Amino acid sequence: MKLNKAGITGFVLCFTAILFGIATNGGMETIVSYLHLPSLLVTVGGSFFAVMATTDSFEDLIFGLSGFIEAFRVKGRDIDHVCEEILYMSDIARREGILALEDRMQSMDNSFLKKGMTLVIDGADPELIKDIMDIEMTHRYEKERERVKFWQDFGAYGPAWGMVGTLIGLINMMKNMGSDPSSIGEGMSLALITTLYGSVLANWLCIPIARKLDKNCSKEYLEMELITTGTLSIQAGENTRIIKEKIQAIIEREDEENKQQPVEKAA
Repeated sequence: MKLNKAGITGFVLCFTAILFGIATNGGMETIVSYLHLPSLLVTVGGSFFAVMATTDSFEDLIFGLSGFIEAFRVKGRDIDHVCEEILYMSDIARREGILALEDRMQSMDNSFLKKGMTLVIDGADPELIKDIMDIEMTHRYEKERERVKFWQDFGAYGPAWGMVGTLIGLINMMKNMGSDPSSIGEGMSLALITTLYGSVLANWLCIPIARKLDKNCSKEYLEMELITTGTLSIQAGENTRIIKEKIQAIIEREDEENKQQPVEKAA
């Protein structure tokens, strides 16, 4: 599976921008002063454990975490390639019959398309094929949405737990104000670091990953919708030009929905 080079580059450059901002306000040596393990544990650990508390099992937790890798992979196949495959099989089915597609099945690497065409070749009822494909399509979509929700929650908890760490730091600072007033500046600095950690966790890591997973999820759903429509149309013996028009209508509808809802596709 291909890696999303643009996504990886953006991810690295975001972190580079943070380091640049720190370094230009105090030099490279100040970067070390921003590293504070207790604050990191409170912010990142607290956020992560809060998300863990909402999961049903460790398997779900691991599945959610795996979204970090999936976010930087190119999910699904090129839509144009999927459309060409459907139209090519439609042309073969009309000229040589449905059974002629059996040879094509051997080289097919799209498991969802392969399942649909296998049902068609086996002579399954159109309603049954539609039900089977719709069920799998919905299952896959909802499963991928679990990953999106995991990272959305992780990002939402980050700033909140950063504030918790800041309050803890301020309380400890105020306890020592009377005995050592000179420590106020250092104590305030450490207290604010957790707020920084929470903001960075949300806006550098969690939210971009959740957005990317959401886009991947929508792309895969569109691909499966096109395959379902194409499979049923091939079984019905529809003209290739008609199938092409149907596919184009679905793509145009999706583009229009993305313009109206650029962040999240309605479930």
